[in-house]
Amino acid sequence: MSTLFFITALLLSSTATVISCPPSDLAALLSFKAALHEPYLGIFNSWTGPDCCHNWYGVSCDPTTKRVADINLRGESEDPVFEKAHRTGFMTGSISHSICRLNRLSSLTIADWKGISGNIPPCITQLPFLRILDLIGNQISGEIPADIGRLSRLTVLNFADNKLTGTIPRSIANLSSLMHLDIRNNRIAGTIPTNFGKLRMLSRALLSRNRLTGSIPYSVSYIYRLSDLDLSFNEISGTIPESLGKMAVLATLNLDANRISGQIPPTLMNSSISILNLSRNAVEGTIPDVFGPRSYFTALDLSYNRLRGTIPKSITAATYIGHLDLSHNHLCGPIPMGSPFDHLEASSFVYNDCLCGKPLRACIK
Repeated sequence: MSTLFFITALLLSSTATVISCPPSDLAALLSFKAALHEPYLGIFNSWTGPDCCHNWYGVSCDPTTKRVADINLRGESEDPVFEKAHRTGFMTGSISHSICRLNRLSSLTIADWKGISGNIPPCITQLPFLRILDLIGNQISGEIPADIGRLSRLTVLNFADNKLTGTIPRSIANLSSLMHLDIRNNRIAGTIPTNFGKLRMLSRALLSRNRLTGSIPYSVSYIYRLSDLDLSFNEISGTIPESLGKMAVLATLNLDANRISGQIPPTLMNSSISILNLSRNAVEGTIPDVFGPRSYFTALDLSYNRLRGTIPKSITAATYIGHLDLSHNHLCGPIPMGSPFDHLEASSFVYNDCLCGKPLRACIK
């Protein structure tokens, strides 16, 4: 009987060891928690006891190894904790370097807390299994780690709505698995790396509202999966690469509020792009007269540029144009009749040199 009791006790002890997260992961999480202050929701109240794999809010472990695999902390959530408090979260503090001791981490989401500041720990690039890195909606400053390209398994990189400075590291092009890049609304300067086109798996590149300069790299057109490119509200100059209009799945191209010059590539008017915004630049020349059945725009905005000439008659051959804005240019001549012009208002055409016809004043014959 004593032998059986000993074996049973040994098995229970072994099982307890397997179920609980390793002491090293536990210590790392507690150190991470100590650098943060969340006064309203009490989401860290559950971070007690020896087993961080069991009922710790936002923490998930690998079922086999029991190592911490995911940290998912969002300040805007539909979780009952938020619903009961009738508010979104607010957290201050910084992201501790201790996070890097969780070397089996697959996803790290610390998003929309509004008050988390400090830098991105440089050691975060040493997490070999990291697939998701989402720090959107905080007050994080400093630079993107120069060797961010070491995260070869990364599929999502989201640093939007922070206070990041510096430049886009050239090593970012080494993220061969990256599908979603969002660094909108920061203070990132410098140029877009010329090797940006190496990100062949990328489907969304959202870089708007920064201080980016230089021209649009031609290599962007090599990203055959890219469907959404947003470079708006930067200081980008140069011309628009004609190759952008030849991309197979590019559906949204926002280049508004930059310093782009030159003419509109004809390829953009007869492509897969359905949302095209080139407004508030220095684009000149005429609107390419190449519209046809492939032209399907839910929104086409060419306002606040230096366009001259007439509105091309081929635009009536477009399959669909939902919103059109040609205002604040130097266009002249009659507005074509029929679709899409039969549902547009005068605001789409105002402040041009001499446009006439519905919905503006009648043309003088």
